[in-house]
Amino acid sequence: QVQLVESGGGLVQAGGSLRLSCAASAHTFSMYYMAWFRQAPGKEREFVAAITWSGGWTYYADSVKGRFTISRDNAKNTVYLQMNSLEPEDTAVYYCAARTTIATIHELQLRTEYGYWGQGTQVTVSS
Repeated sequence: QVQLVESGGGLVQAGGSLRLSCAASAHTFSMYYMAWFRQAPGKEREFVAAITWSGGWTYYADSVKGRFTISRDNAKNTVYLQMNSLEPEDTAVYYCAARTTIATIHELQLRTEYGYWGQGTQVTVSS
């Protein structure tokens, strides 16, 4: 059983920064991709960014490209999401997700393709 625990959310002004963390309980070799999704009130959960656990390959949604950076620390079994130049439109609950099999770029962006989820952390950006 893989457990994911997010932290680092909070309230920040527009233009500010936050760093989210996702600590994973399982051995790293069992998780091929780690990803961040977000869900704003009244909207569907959407893909934000993904990273391979061993290779460091990353992929981003167009809406966050150039502002957000996903990274990982294998020694700590932790994935991070550095969020800069935050906008009110980034306000959402941010979720960490993991999958244990290889995926296409299309599949990486689908929440149904991930078998493990954290509980979420709230990010609120004020204007």
